[in-house]
Amino acid sequence: MTALTADTAHPADPAGVRTADRPAPAPIPMGRLAKVELRKMFDTRSGFWLMASIVILAVLATAATVVFAPDSAITYESFASAIGFPMAVILPIIAILSVTGEWSQRNGLTTFTLVPSRGRVIAAKALVSVAVAVVSMVVAAGVGVLGNLLGSAVNGTDAVWDVSATALAQIFLANVLGLLVGFMLGVVIRSSAPAIVAYFVYSALLPTVFGMLAAFQEWFADLQPWVDFNYAQTALFDETMTGEQWVQLGVTGIVWLVLPTAYGVWRVLRSEVK
Repeated sequence: MTALTADTAHPADPAGVRTADRPAPAPIPMGRLAKVELRKMFDTRSGFWLMASIVILAVLATAATVVFAPDSAITYESFASAIGFPMAVILPIIAILSVTGEWSQRNGLTTFTLVPSRGRVIAAKALVSVAVAVVSMVVAAGVGVLGNLLGSAVNGTDAVWDVSATALAQIFLANVLGLLVGFMLGVVIRSSAPAIVAYFVYSALLPTVFGMLAAFQEWFADLQPWVDFNYAQTALFDETMTGEQWVQLGVTGIVWLVLPTAYGVWRVLRSEVK
């Protein structure tokens, strides 16, 4: 009776090795998770061309500025503005597709079976999305530098560098915040098409509504910088930000970005993956 109890307390597998003696497998390193998420961004044709479109549109915007802008407008600010618009549209979509792919493409069961810790997967997606955004903006800024030099040479004028390092850093921050808004919508909605539509409603329709309300309601004009995240971000494109503007950006960022992201991640951690 005693021998039977001892054997059942330590069941053995078919190879004769006791399962209780097996060491727990080491967790997958975050670096490997990030590499996998980065590769998933480029694996599909749509993902590859979405990434490639950043460089393509930057080159097209630079060429259009060189060809059509008057001599007085051949400045680095003109090239940065021309490149910045497509970047502001594409980067949030990249973040949305990175998050919603697990549900839209129905590979969530595979991903979360191999890596049961969903929080680490979401963190890897966020890390890779921000890294892609930063690298893309560096490449786009470099294209703008070449465009400014080329445009000045073609028009026979001196190159004008009218964007300071501080202003360029603030533009980078504004684009990263826009990408994080897309990431937030991805974790909250978890479906590609509705999340993309929601982003355009947030970035195009909502500022128009808030702007009209501020134009006709004086009380809201003073309140808008404290409740409108888009409006608070526009100050990042100015040369310098005041202390009050940084506080307004932080307050609106908590309301529109941090809290919804926390709620979305909480839902991802608790929801059933089908």
